[in-house]
Amino acid sequence: METSKIVKALATVQDPNTGQDIITANMVLHLKVEAPSVSFTLQLPKLDADYKQQLNFACQEAIMGVYPEANVHVHMQNPGATAAAGGQQAGGPKKGNPLPHVRNIIAVASGKGGVGKSTVSVNLALALQELGGAVGLLDADVYGPSAPTMLGLQGQKPKVEKIYGKPKIKPLFAYGMPVMSTGFVVEPEQAVVLRGPRLSGIIKQFLEECVWPPLDYLIVDLPPGTGDVQLSLVQTVSVTGAILVTTPQEVALSDAIKAMNMFFLPDVQVPVLGVVENMSWFTPAELPDNKYYLFGKDGGKTLAKKSNSMLLGQVPIVQSIREGGDDGKPAFLDKENTLIREAWMKVAKNVARQTALRNEMMGATKVVEVKS
Repeated sequence: METSKIVKALATVQDPNTGQDIITANMVLHLKVEAPSVSFTLQLPKLDADYKQQLNFACQEAIMGVYPEANVHVHMQNPGATAAAGGQQAGGPKKGNPLPHVRNIIAVASGKGGVGKSTVSVNLALALQELGGAVGLLDADVYGPSAPTMLGLQGQKPKVEKIYGKPKIKPLFAYGMPVMSTGFVVEPEQAVVLRGPRLSGIIKQFLEECVWPPLDYLIVDLPPGTGDVQLSLVQTVSVTGAILVTTPQEVALSDAIKAMNMFFLPDVQVPVLGVVENMSWFTPAELPDNKYYLFGKDGGKTLAKKSNSMLLGQVPIVQSIREGGDDGKPAFLDKENTLIREAWMKVAKNVARQTALRNEMMGATKVVEVKS
């Protein structure tokens, strides 16, 4: 028996949660090959019976396809679990993390529409990617999904494939980044009539049944305001932190404070990483050093102070940002536009730093329990 052939066989086994093969995902530990015995440990994010059984059978089948006489012994462990095998605790079954391979889930929120929240989400995601992070984008703005247009993915549909008999959604990719959006699956005229349970079902499906690759950041573009989508997000996954988007004007600021207060509710308690002030000033392309404060000043600083966070950055009104969003080529990708690239890069660097500090100083955010 050759260890290399065993490893190659195990590389064909997919984790049913993530779609990643178990070798690439570093789930195989302590592999020992002594013919005819093959033994190893599978490190799992959860230990429910169905999940264990699927992987056990898949590993047995893969190895015996190469060495039919092999005696395969698979030990399964979850180093972070305090529950017994099967995922049971004294209080009943423990809900598993649907995205154990995503290090940080960051919600981008605003109090009202039209402040550029989707523009911030898309360009921030691309800037974090340029900083070296593995980044995904979930466009959860069910009433006005913008990602398909802003990333040049209009009209495309995600594929569905079966992993161990269960259908899984494959995200689309734009500029090397995995993307899911309600705009891929819901027609524009349908979105406006979606309500409660239907909204919750879509968001849960994108989180629990989509094959996201391992990510450092999953940026979630939320609808404006507070509602079913926001609640479904915090009830499904542990949200690392929130970014608030506002413009400098007073009316946008007052609405943004309402969005901020939702994250601070006792049952939610999602940390606010900081504030992005969009449309901070107008700078004509022919006069790059001029600033015209069309919507006032310092709204972002005020919101940052109220949320006990920081101003992550200020993004000016520049025509190329609008054009890039409409053309499917986000402004951050224009390497000749140093003004805009520097603005988005500053935001991204501050987000990365604030996320690292948050993780160093605080434990994981608790998933909100649904109370009957």
